[in-house]
Amino acid sequence: MRDLTQGAIWRHLVGMAMFIRAGLVVNTLYMLIDLYFVSRLGKQAVAGVASAGSAMFITMSISQLVGVGSLSLVSHAVGRKDQADSQLVFEQALSMGLLIAGVFLVLGYGAGGWAVGRIASDAQTAQDARTYLYWYLPALATMFPGAALGSALRASGVVGIPMMLQSGTVVINAILAPVLIMGFFTGHPMGVAGAGLASSIAALFGSVALAVMFNRAQKYMRLHSSLHPKWDVWKRIAAIGLPATGEFALIFITTAVAYWSIRRFGPQAQAGYGIGARMMQAIFLPAMAVAFATGPIAGQNFGARHAERVRDTFRHAAVMGAGIMLALTLFCQISPHILVQPFSSDPAVIDVATEFLRIASWNFVAVGLTFCCSGMFQALGDTRPALISSGSRLLTYVVPAIWLAGQSWASLRDFWYLSLASITVQALIACLLLRHQLHHKLKLFSPDHKIV
Repeated sequence: MRDLTQGAIWRHLVGMAMFIRAGLVVNTLYMLIDLYFVSRLGKQAVAGVASAGSAMFITMSISQLVGVGSLSLVSHAVGRKDQADSQLVFEQALSMGLLIAGVFLVLGYGAGGWAVGRIASDAQTAQDARTYLYWYLPALATMFPGAALGSALRASGVVGIPMMLQSGTVVINAILAPVLIMGFFTGHPMGVAGAGLASSIAALFGSVALAVMFNRAQKYMRLHSSLHPKWDVWKRIAAIGLPATGEFALIFITTAVAYWSIRRFGPQAQAGYGIGARMMQAIFLPAMAVAFATGPIAGQNFGARHAERVRDTFRHAAVMGAGIMLALTLFCQISPHILVQPFSSDPAVIDVATEFLRIASWNFVAVGLTFCCSGMFQALGDTRPALISSGSRLLTYVVPAIWLAGQSWASLRDFWYLSLASITVQALIACLLLRHQLHHKLKLFSPDHKIV
C-alpha cells in the first residue's frame, strides 16, 4: 500500500499519472492497432469497427458500477487505516464484476448485433460491425472483474504492475492483429473478425496475469475464494457506482447519436468521425491520467479527514490538466492531419477527421476540467453531480443533433460546433457542482474552511 495522505500532493499526482497514462495508452492502442490494420480493408470495415467500438462505451459504463464504487470505498478505508473494510469491499466488488460479466456476454450475443446494425450507414458496414462485435465481446467482458482488481490496486496507490501487465497485452495484440486480420504467415485472413479475436486473446491473457499478480503487487488486500455476495456491501458500492454508470451511459448515447445523425453523409463521414474520435480519445490520455490519479489521492485524504489536502488535490490536478490540454489544443490547430493519415488513404475520410479534430480541440481545456471534477466526485463518494453535468448534454447536444439530422441544409461542421458548445456547458456545470460539494463535504472536517 502507498500512503497518499503524506507527502507533496503534486508529487503523488505526477508519479501516479505517469503510470496511469501508460496504462491508458495501452488500452487505447488496442483499438488503434485494430483500426490501423482494418483500414486496409476499406472504409466500410473502418466504419463498422468504429460503430461496433461504441459497445466499449456500454462496457465502460457498466464497469463503473464496480470500479468507481470500489475505488471510492477502498480509498476511504485505506485513508482511515481500516484494512478489514478494504478487504470486504474488494471481495464484494470482484464477485459483482464476475456476475455482471456473465450477464453481459448473454445479452451481448443475444442483442448486440441488432443494436450496432441500427447505427450503421449501409448493409456492408452493419455486417462488419456485427462480425467484429461478436469476436470482441470476450475482451469487453474481462473489463468487469478487471475493474474490481484495478480499482483496488489504484485505491491503495499501486499503479506500476497493472501498467506493465497491460503493456504485455498490447504486444500480444500487436503480434496477433496482422496475423489474424490480414492472414500474415497463415494465408487465412479473418478480416474484422480477426481484429476482435486478437483483442480478446490479449485481454484474457491480461486478466489472468492481473489476478495472479494481485497478491504480489500489494499486501493490504488478498485475492482468495471468499466471494459470496453480501448485499449490504453491494448496496454501498452501487450507491456510488450507479451514477458513474449513468454518466458513461450518457457518453454512449451521445456517441451513438453522433454516428446516427451523420449517417446521411455516407460511410466516409462515419469513418472520418470514427478515426477522429479515436484519436481524440488518445489525445485526452494525459489529462485523463491526472484525473484518474486525483480519485485515490483525494479519496485517501478524504478518508483521513484531511480537508486542505483534498482541496489541494483538485487545485493541482486542475492546473496540470488544463495546461496539458491547452498544449494539445495548439497542436491540433496546427497539424491534426498528422494524427489521421496513418489510419486512412481515402482523402474524403482524412478531410472529415481533420476538420473534426481542429474544431473539437477548442473544447480540450473544458474536457480536462470535467475529468478533474469527475475524479473529485469519486473521491468524495458522491458521483451524482457528475451524472447531472453529463446529463446536460441530452439537452445541449442530443436533442439539437437529432433535429439537425433532419435539416437538409445542415453540414458536418454544424454537428462539430454543436458538440463544442455542449461540452463547454457541461464543464461549467461540473465546476459549479464541485464547488458546492467541497463546501458541503469538507465543512465537517474544518469549520473555517475556504471554498474553492
